[in-house]
Amino acid sequence: MSILSYGVRAIVARRWRWLPWVVSALIVSPAWAVSPALTLDQAQQQALSHAPQIEARQARTTAAREESARAGALPDPQLTVGIDNLAVQGPGAFTAGGDSMTMRTVGITQTLPSASKRGAERAFASANVQLASAAETTSTLAIRQQVADAWVSAWGAHHEQMMLDALKTAWAQDVAMAEAHLRSGTGSAADVLAARMEALDLANRIDTAAADEAQARARLMRWLGQPVDQPLGDAPDFGVLPVDEAALLTQLDRQGALLEWPARESAAEAALDEAKADKHPQWSVGMSYGSRVRGLSDMVSLQVGVSLPLFTRNRQDRGISARAADLDAVQAEHEDARREQAGAIQAAWAQWQALGQQVRRHRDVLLPLAEDRSALALAAYRGGGDIQPLLQARRDELSHHADYARMQADYGRAWASLAYLLPTQGDAP
Repeated sequence: MSILSYGVRAIVARRWRWLPWVVSALIVSPAWAVSPALTLDQAQQQALSHAPQIEARQARTTAAREESARAGALPDPQLTVGIDNLAVQGPGAFTAGGDSMTMRTVGITQTLPSASKRGAERAFASANVQLASAAETTSTLAIRQQVADAWVSAWGAHHEQMMLDALKTAWAQDVAMAEAHLRSGTGSAADVLAARMEALDLANRIDTAAADEAQARARLMRWLGQPVDQPLGDAPDFGVLPVDEAALLTQLDRQGALLEWPARESAAEAALDEAKADKHPQWSVGMSYGSRVRGLSDMVSLQVGVSLPLFTRNRQDRGISARAADLDAVQAEHEDARREQAGAIQAAWAQWQALGQQVRRHRDVLLPLAEDRSALALAAYRGGGDIQPLLQARRDELSHHADYARMQADYGRAWASLAYLLPTQGDAP
């Protein structure tokens, strides 16, 4: 039989090489067989329902709402008790009944801040509620991103492990063929050793992929709060994103990295309004009741007070200037964050597109070519050729499969970096 005939048969045979891999993917270990597959969405929901970080953010949001409920309220009234017009000379000195003008008094005073100051306090508290709520949503998006990164890494490592494991049969056949050639006198011991070394290299790569999967599952456990022993479900379609690049660039302030900035601007504006309100007079009203000695009429006193912001140049005006500068700084930082986020989106989008093209090229072109090359090299070796072309073809095929699996994981992580930028309806508190 000619080498070409061997090659054609080998190419046809390798089309069925992946059948054992598919079967092995379906027949999982006993520990996994009883557990349903963990999908990416399920992992994210479990993480969000058990995340201490989310509980902490929710507590801070509750605290901000409680503070907002009391913002702008009148201060507590003051109760006063004392003695007025106490004599300090004469026979009745320092006695409550020593003089007809002496009174025992009890009174109450209420401070009345200006309406603008109370309104600014309410606006500042409302901005803090928005800030706490935005921080909670930001944490939710960050957890989704971290879980997706860990899940995709575990899925990619497992996929690599299964792909490489499917090559073991062909590598073992190469070793057996080299040993057969040695026994027949058409091969050498060096060929056998070289084939065995390639098989050992494949085993090492499989072990590395298994270790990578274990590490990724450990990262996933950090978010789920329990060991992740079940198999992973099918990966989402990494070639489809929920929003396009233009939509992301027009919704920068809704993304996790920028969600807090509008609330920060609102807080800075409220602080400026509060500083301006300090220039408005603050009023107070009071009333006291005075009891004199027996036989004399008791008395009632009424008081009205007002603050006098007369010297504002080095007091209130300085505070207004400081808060205005704070607002300018927040607005400038917000704009800088927008530009940074826009650049990050464009870079991530370009990487996602490039990885998609590389994954498709590997799947549709490079892998079939590498497998055909190995099949032809195997046919040539069976026909009496040298083993080195076969071993080199095997090494290249192994490298292409490993690159493809890792490229798929990179593609998934690039997809996740864009898919979870915007909150969904259930992400907002």
